[in-house]
Amino acid sequence: MAGNTQRRNRRTSNKKGMKVGSGGQRRKALEGKGPTPPASERKGHKKNRLAAAKTRHESKRPAPRRGGPKGTNELVVGRNSVVEALREGVPANTLYVQQYLDNDERVREALQLAADKGLNLMEAPRPELDRMTNGLNHQGLVLQVPPYDYAHPDDLTAAAFDDGEDPLIVALDGITDPRNLGAVVRSVSAFGGHGVVVPERRAAGMTASAWKTSAGTAARTPVARCTNMTRLLESYQKAGLTVVGLAADGDVELHELEALAGPVVIVVGSEGKGLSRLVGETCDYRVRIPMPGGAESLNAGVAAGVVLYEAARRRA
Repeated sequence: MAGNTQRRNRRTSNKKGMKVGSGGQRRKALEGKGPTPPASERKGHKKNRLAAAKTRHESKRPAPRRGGPKGTNELVVGRNSVVEALREGVPANTLYVQQYLDNDERVREALQLAADKGLNLMEAPRPELDRMTNGLNHQGLVLQVPPYDYAHPDDLTAAAFDDGEDPLIVALDGITDPRNLGAVVRSVSAFGGHGVVVPERRAAGMTASAWKTSAGTAARTPVARCTNMTRLLESYQKAGLTVVGLAADGDVELHELEALAGPVVIVVGSEGKGLSRLVGETCDYRVRIPMPGGAESLNAGVAAGVVLYEAARRRA
């Protein structure tokens, strides 16, 4: 009997039976979990790790400037030049002063102005300043000006539209003298314009000389750079702006141009060559400024000022 009992109770299979009260766990296990996510989203996958590493790298890298890469620092050398730059509010960051320098009136004023503006003051031996300036006659004073932070051309129109105003922009085609650029910036500021656009290459940029000529207005009037002036003007046309080019042989006289009352970009060419061919062909109007005195042409800064005045008059 004992042997028969053992045989009846002995387990003959390792297979487990159905569990009572499983609560439908087996049915849930059979349900689908949706489509397989892409490899870049699956935790632990190689592509997921690479995507995460790229995201961390991008977060550490500074955001690119819309107006393009910055240039290099500019140096203003010489006692008179340094003092004038500081008086005119040129945005410098460091004043280098030669060790054991004679403390004359200009040196004292430069030090006082630099201290008032919170600039870094660095004392350096003469050989170091000679190296920095490539042997220029620095007279013991060197002012370091950081690269100008150019705007993007689209920022100029966006700012005007945000304020509920028709854009008034000046584009410079082939202007190489930074003093002309500074004079245009000053006129744009005076007559309520929204900014200036210059090409990236073969054109004047916002140097210390341009800052000084602008008489401080460059601090509140943006200057943008573009890689291709013709394409920029075409994009402005698509945005609803009228492109007006100044030309001595223009078809329309300035006082006849009604378009100046609306959104407009005024294109000023170089004094010698005027507008380049492609830029001239892109303009909606080629306008001339009547000159009863018989002069052949005007300085680029003066010409821009005359047209800006007429535009401001019509808008008023």
